[in-house]
Amino acid sequence: MDAEAFARASGPLSERLATGLAKVSLALKHEARRDANSRGLSATQAQALLLLTRGPATPGRLAEELGIGAATTSEALGALVAKGLVRRDPSPADGRSRTVALTAAGRRRARDLADWPDVLREAIDALSPEEQASLLGAIVKLIVVLQARGRIPVARMCATCRFFRPNVHDDPARPHHCAFVDAPFGEPHLRVDCEDHEPAA
Repeated sequence: MDAEAFARASGPLSERLATGLAKVSLALKHEARRDANSRGLSATQAQALLLLTRGPATPGRLAEELGIGAATTSEALGALVAKGLVRRDPSPADGRSRTVALTAAGRRRARDLADWPDVLREAIDALSPEEQASLLGAIVKLIVVLQARGRIPVARMCATCRFFRPNVHDDPARPHHCAFVDAPFGEPHLRVDCEDHEPAA
């Protein structure tokens, strides 16, 4: 088989990339489920705990961040309250509504859960710094497209932040600017979950 025939038989590059990403996603889901189950939690409950490390949130906001329905969110939160990991508080803005927050036990459990991505980090560490930077840039672009099409919840990342100024500096190593901290930065420093994120108009 010559090179051209081999290329045709391999199929479109986009399909092979999609298959590869699906395999990575499957591995991550399996690891997250296994870790959560070993701690007496469902994967959804574990994700909710990790999101609440940012601070109190409304059930609606959690549902939006997790990309799940209100009923599933309510079920997960009910279980977390019963386990003493989450508490419900009156909303400071509206006493008729509720926010949810981690208890001391919930914070400890969330810290334990935060360790599970080490499996992925170890694999990423096998890539060169250049490969890591390139992969990060590609992932950010994929997330932007998926968000624009309503396929995933909005992520708190540079590309969707009002403080992000892309390609405004001549330095190829640090072409972007963050107006929040007033500093230039490069591709390897793009954030995909920033606590200071504010959505762009």
